[in-house]
Amino acid sequence: MNNDKKLSDPGYFGPDSVMWLVNKEITVLFGGARALLMHAAHPLIAAGARQTSFYQRDPWKRLIRTLSLQNSVTFGTKKEADESAWRINKLHEVINGDDDISGGYYDALDQEQLLWVHACLQISSIYFYEKTVKKLSPDQKNKYHLENMKSAELVLIDTNKMPQTHESLKEWVVEKSQKKDYLLLTDVAKDVQDIIKGGPVPRHIKPIWPFIAFTAFNTLPKEFKILYGIKDSRFKSFILALNLALLKYTRPLLPPFFRLIAPARWAKQRLTTSPDLRFQDKAKF
Repeated sequence: MNNDKKLSDPGYFGPDSVMWLVNKEITVLFGGARALLMHAAHPLIAAGARQTSFYQRDPWKRLIRTLSLQNSVTFGTKKEADESAWRINKLHEVINGDDDISGGYYDALDQEQLLWVHACLQISSIYFYEKTVKKLSPDQKNKYHLENMKSAELVLIDTNKMPQTHESLKEWVVEKSQKKDYLLLTDVAKDVQDIIKGGPVPRHIKPIWPFIAFTAFNTLPKEFKILYGIKDSRFKSFILALNLALLKYTRPLLPPFFRLIAPARWAKQRLTTSPDLRFQDKAKF
């Protein structure tokens, strides 16, 4: 009798990776809203979104697409990750043109524009992990960065030309955002601001959306706060710190259903009991 157990593909990273450690946390998803605000502040990223009308037709489509790629690459099989990246790359092929607002040329396959999207999501994910779960060592953050380079590579970023550490990636975003007119409050940025403030929100996250929105706006780097007109105050800083601390200290008391995102739970199921479980059949945001 053949007692060999069928093994499932753990994907590009597997459960021992820092990518799994960080991206499995529900509170890290809060970084998605923050990253979306940072994406929209870049006028050429905004121009691409305007061409596709994502924010007008379906305000969640861009956020869902970005998070779905991160989740499929982290928790899917290699084949599923490749397929997800291929679909996004094909979409990006037709997103390009002249931007009348900034005078620049937007191209969804442009290296700098691709890296901006990648970097904003990465630094936002790490930020919320450290604020709501625990601190990461510099080595862990750099390992996350190196692992996440695979995600970047899948969406056609030349990883040889991107910053090689997590801190240098953060510095790159800061340096770019401090350049004159690099960030602009376009119509798309205003739309995203309104959406995050309280636009149409999926029913299942509506009860907690005010908190997600509050943290998204009030954890933005200084240049982005100025752009969106977010005023700092001691009271807001106190409320923000208090709520993040409550999340951090109550988290260990919660069952996995309330701590871990669904794709992470399904990936664990695939690796332990259901090797034929397909990410795309289950992972609906």
